[in-house]
Amino acid sequence: MLIAHLRFPVAPENRKTATDALIADLETVRGMKGCLAFHPIHDPTDEAVLGVVHEWATEEDFAAYTSSDVFLRFGARIRPMMTGKPVSRRFRSELLAVLNG
Repeated sequence: MLIAHLRFPVAPENRKTATDALIADLETVRGMKGCLAFHPIHDPTDEAVLGVVHEWATEEDFAAYTSSDVFLRFGARIRPMMTGKPVSRRFRSELLAVLNG
């Protein structure tokens, strides 16, 4: 499994527009082969930071996502609003358990 944490800076006044760009193709991404989770996040301590937590079944599935039209559309919408460089941290992981309550 591949887990990716993406964080990127945006001006606070662009936070809603950037969030809308993140969720515009949410269901498409979640429906992609190998997508186990795609969660846009707001940093509650910093209005100038947004992010996404991804879980993908394989590195190949994640690579297919990052070369997809949906990923390119997202970049075209969000990059003009960024106030700095995005940071993407990627991890190989093994699921140990799913606990429900």
